[in-house]
Amino acid sequence: QVHLVESGGGLAQSGGSLRLSCAASGFSLDYYAIAWFRQAPGKEREIVSCINSADATYYVDSVKGRFAISRANAENTVYLQMNSLKPEDTAVYFCAAGPRSSWREKTYAYWGQGTQVTVSS
Repeated sequence: QVHLVESGGGLAQSGGSLRLSCAASGFSLDYYAIAWFRQAPGKEREIVSCINSADATYYVDSVKGRFAISRANAENTVYLQMNSLKPEDTAVYFCAAGPRSSWREKTYAYWGQGTQVTVSS
């Protein structure tokens, strides 16, 4: 069975850091693009970052310079290091796997259940 499981969410203060993990089981992440999306209360889900199988990365403007996506193929895991957190980063964060990097949700076939990130001011 294919699963993506996010972890690492929680409560952080403004200016703090969290590292999210996206662990895959049932398939290898080596050949997939992995994206992080987030959904804040009352807002649509938006892409945050993605990394393709060649390790090319993309970031939404609001997180550039603060977040870093990386993959550890040996661990079958993708990470999202989040630094200089702001209250507006508060959201449920989802990881997703698909055949190529894209900002379109429909590109991604596999999704995790999400992990809550709350940033206090």
